[in-house]
Amino acid sequence: MDQPFASVEATFKAFGEIVSPGKVEFFQRLGVDLVMGDRIGARFQDAYTGRWYFNCHSNGGVFNLGHRNSAVAEALRAALLELDVGNHHLVSGWRSELGDRLLSTVDETLTKVVFTASGSEAVDSVIKAARGATGRAGVVSIEGAWHGNTGFAYSASDQAYRTAFGPEIGGFTQVPFDDLAALEMAVTEDTALVIIEPIPATLAMPVASDGYFAAVSDVCRKQGTMLAFDEVQTGLGRTGHLWGHHHFGVIPDAVITGKGLSGGFYPMGAALMTEALFEPFAGDPFAHTSTFGGSEVGSRAAIAVLDALEVPGFLERVSAAADRFRAGFEGAPFEMRGVGLMTALKFGGEDAGLMAAKLLIDAGVFVVFANGDTSAVQFLPPLTVTDQEIDDIVAIIRGVFG
Repeated sequence: MDQPFASVEATFKAFGEIVSPGKVEFFQRLGVDLVMGDRIGARFQDAYTGRWYFNCHSNGGVFNLGHRNSAVAEALRAALLELDVGNHHLVSGWRSELGDRLLSTVDETLTKVVFTASGSEAVDSVIKAARGATGRAGVVSIEGAWHGNTGFAYSASDQAYRTAFGPEIGGFTQVPFDDLAALEMAVTEDTALVIIEPIPATLAMPVASDGYFAAVSDVCRKQGTMLAFDEVQTGLGRTGHLWGHHHFGVIPDAVITGKGLSGGFYPMGAALMTEALFEPFAGDPFAHTSTFGGSEVGSRAAIAVLDALEVPGFLERVSAAADRFRAGFEGAPFEMRGVGLMTALKFGGEDAGLMAAKLLIDAGVFVVFANGDTSAVQFLPPLTVTDQEIDDIVAIIRGVFG
């Protein structure tokens, strides 16, 4: 694959000067000078060394269907011959078709869709809607969480992500994950929304206690508070169910999606809402718009993503793949935790995940440490990973850690 710069050194120099000197400094300190080149399925190639890596981060679920999935690529290619992004002010059949397909996957109480160009923007739309629908300002989220980098979304994220950006928006409170007593204390008659990931990614995929989410829902209903599940990473098959909250039997007021909805090609996000939550958008249809939200070419690609996920046996295969990884890691000096392939490898001590990420990248398995729990690496292989690829990944990891 052609690159705009002749060497990895030139690429890093340009990136540091133009885009992010801090990111270049971080990777140089870690000793990782990787630049993505060719990519296909579960793997990508270093653009300059030619070495291939298994992608076990998948960009947080963007590559749920692997790199350059042929069905999604073909759908997008066909759309580009006929369409462009369309006009967000106008009625669109493709946007309607995608919305109908998404709503068919959730409880019938969710009947409306707000399209966005990213998960962050989708989170923002839900928080705006909850504040408008309830007339309240309060939002409760989870300590260590990451919900995005736009105004309300970053305000609902962990304090560590907010300190660089000056005075904060008021009304946002955070509580520990799986701590019902803390949540009950935080949710009051002034709380508009509780937003939570079914399995928090930046916390290295902890699994809540039995009954936790049902109790969270009860607390919200008691206080007249809306409940939103941020499924930007846990959704679209990652857990072995189409949506992570389906494991817990809880019906929220909103389900937020993004990342994997893109198929790895075209940025897409969406918020699925109840009528009550959607009411502020219904009152003034031009109060909230997104130029690229639900773009027509992107909608065609996202429909192809849903087609792939709904093939009979696909979700069962995700669970089987997770079981094969767990069997392969039995007796290893780390814990594989999570649900389905929404997983992390948790090691013994603080920063062990950072060291483990470096060792695994050097060995040919690309992972990223969990920012909210540095004892772990996020482990998110594509949902389409084959048995042979699973065995190869396990062999590499066992070769590093035993």
